[in-house]
Amino acid sequence: MPLVALLVVAAAAQSPVSSAGSKLVPGRSIVASRYGVVASSQPLAAQAAAQILERGGNAVDAAIAANATIGVMEPTGSGIGGDLFVLVYTAKDDKIHGLNSSGWSPKAMTVEFLRGKGIADKIPQRGPFTVTVPGVVAGWDALQKKFGTRPLSVLLAPAIFYAEQGFPVMEITAGLWARSEKLLSEHPNSRSTFLVDGSPPRAGQIFRNPDLARSLRRIAEHGRDGYYQGPTAQAIVGIVREQGGAMELDDLSAFQPEWVQPIETTYRGWTVTEIPPNSQGIAALEMLNVLERFPLGEWGFHSTRALHAMIEAKKLAYADLIRYVGDPRFGRMPVADLLGKEGAAARAEKIDPHKASCKVEPTQLAAVTDAKGSDTIYLTVTDRDGNIVSLIQSNYAGFGSGLVPKGAGFMLHNRGALFTLAPGQPNTLAPRKRPIHTIIPGFLRKGDVRIGFGIMGGWNQAQAHAQFVSDIADHGMTIQQALEAGRFTKGTFEGCDVEIESSVPESVRNELSALGHQLEVRPPRTPNFGYGQAVLFDRKSGVKFGASDPRHDGEAIPVPGPAFDDRSAQPRK
Repeated sequence: MPLVALLVVAAAAQSPVSSAGSKLVPGRSIVASRYGVVASSQPLAAQAAAQILERGGNAVDAAIAANATIGVMEPTGSGIGGDLFVLVYTAKDDKIHGLNSSGWSPKAMTVEFLRGKGIADKIPQRGPFTVTVPGVVAGWDALQKKFGTRPLSVLLAPAIFYAEQGFPVMEITAGLWARSEKLLSEHPNSRSTFLVDGSPPRAGQIFRNPDLARSLRRIAEHGRDGYYQGPTAQAIVGIVREQGGAMELDDLSAFQPEWVQPIETTYRGWTVTEIPPNSQGIAALEMLNVLERFPLGEWGFHSTRALHAMIEAKKLAYADLIRYVGDPRFGRMPVADLLGKEGAAARAEKIDPHKASCKVEPTQLAAVTDAKGSDTIYLTVTDRDGNIVSLIQSNYAGFGSGLVPKGAGFMLHNRGALFTLAPGQPNTLAPRKRPIHTIIPGFLRKGDVRIGFGIMGGWNQAQAHAQFVSDIADHGMTIQQALEAGRFTKGTFEGCDVEIESSVPESVRNELSALGHQLEVRPPRTPNFGYGQAVLFDRKSGVKFGASDPRHDGEAIPVPGPAFDDRSAQPRK
């Protein structure tokens, strides 16, 4: 069967069968259009982006508009107080560009500074010491200047409208919001911004955020200077220092995002692309390199042998991730060593087919042993020309640090909680350093097929990326099937504990338990397994396809074509 036909055929006609004899239950259909598709966790945000495409904007324009609008509608995991990573595929030259817009720690934030605050072992999960410079607005600015065709004043208009006029809160988002009620009640700024009469908004309730509308207007009028300088910057520094933190105005104004060379590996003839360190994308690629040594397709979807190999490969890749990844500006990251196929073969040999390993060691790389050193939204867009944006943005843990700058309408992230205070590690806290990052956009290509994809959710992401790629490459799934397929996740770095979705057959779960895996079975739509989106561009036919994870509120929305004039029924020029 031709490759594109395999990827876009209806789910019912191509449901793969696992060795346990269970079929993947047909779910949503893929959407298709010649003019573009937007897939996001908020349908209104996807529609806003689709309108940008409909009016002649490109994928980068639409992605910025969608990201800004999601920040209004889904503050549980995103907003202008967080960071940003992006992969941009340009169809004309068939090239992928990477943007790292993750912010650095304040220049006064040192291990000694924290010791003076009585913190010696571990940075708290919330509060002022977790706030690094938010990178998202600088990322928008860099994207718009390099690839955009519309000004930020146009791209932020939908977000400003919804912040001022209000929007109905979606069902899953309302549930995530309610989980943070205690956190949001602890400071008057967060309480007045994100609670309504002292409670989180209910599903369907209209929510407004006029403070955020004012902050977005400053960005629309002044670009990045409307955020990293002036009233917004002063409010950010004010709340951090009020709570005992070390942020200063020049920590914000001096920050710049970085255009980076993406990292890649091959898997069953597909090329898989991720953002390089300081992100965890390298773990997804290493995991796939290990899995390539096993015949997962022959073993079958959701078979015991395939899932056992994937869970064990995850442990091996993440052991290397936590040992070797940090900010590459502070020490060499052994990317080539970790992505080598020979090294992956050696790692694969450590997998015992008859027993789960509860403790694994990182790869021994003597040359770098002394190197110095959730909650998220993902969206993807493809436009009429086949350009693709794979974008991920996050507050890190739910409502981040718990700190809302006075009058600003957004939560500051807590990404700095990922630093370690242990000396001499790649991820040891240092001034103006970026912590190891969980958020990763993904990209996949083979022949004429180009796929932008991502699955959010803290440390779940690299392992979820590998499962998505395997579902397509090993089991012939469509992008929609691959998003709907049952997943496992392991949030810890040691031990045999694994969370697994109930859609994995009970007989397989019992066999995994017999191998020593300590399973916790979760029902569908549990946040632990993340939420994904995907778009596909077929370079041969010119058709664009989109898929959205049913675990969240989102949709893939196709662009119908150019906007039509009501009077003449002709496309507007």
